[in-house]
Amino acid sequence: MVDRADRLAPPPFWRTRYFAQEAMQRPDRREIDLGDVKRALAEPGRKERQPDGRWRHWLWVVERGRWLRVIVEPDGETIHNVFWDRNFKP
Repeated sequence: MVDRADRLAPPPFWRTRYFAQEAMQRPDRREIDLGDVKRALAEPGRKERQPDGRWRHWLWVVERGRWLRVIVEPDGETIHNVFWDRNFKP
């Protein structure tokens, strides 16, 4: 589980410092709509647990024609990473 000192409170949602300061600063991720990230948590097209205890949530974003992958800490609510998943096949 993520250290509480490394967890940033909403808005827009609980997230790690890595997510806020590194992942979302990448040029290929700046266009990701945070509303889509929230939707991936609430209604994922698919969800599975990783070996490290984190969760993967996928959401089909119709407007982009792509799958968004959201990586969530084991607590189920803290976002760690988000990216367009080019290799996902439902």
